[in-house]
Amino acid sequence: MDFYILGAVLLVIIVYMVVTMLRLRKAVTNLTQGEFIEGYRKAQLIDVRETKDFDAGHILGARNIPYSQFRQRHKEIRPDKPVYLYDQNGGKSARSALLLKKKGYEQLYHLQGGFRQWTGKVKSKG
Repeated sequence: MDFYILGAVLLVIIVYMVVTMLRLRKAVTNLTQGEFIEGYRKAQLIDVRETKDFDAGHILGARNIPYSQFRQRHKEIRPDKPVYLYDQNGGKSARSALLLKKKGYEQLYHLQGGFRQWTGKVKSKG
């Protein structure tokens, strides 16, 4: 009996992960660092990491809207211009893109691998 329950739970988890992956693929375009660099200067560049991480170092020209505040502050982002998102690894920026997609934003991009793999220009406070 326990085996069937465990199997059912695993099946639900796998289905959830596949559905989420498909939703992400439709909502946001993954960009390599080179592709990201080509377009981010003509877009709204949003860092969704927490403020202390942003202050320690961020992509030059980025604006900080932490993921923890994203639901309340997403209206600070214009829906008529491309939005380039990034975080430390890529997960939170993808979830941020899903939220924006639900709110009607269309041109959504995020940095594959996140800031952790960024080798371009960086600015820090202090």
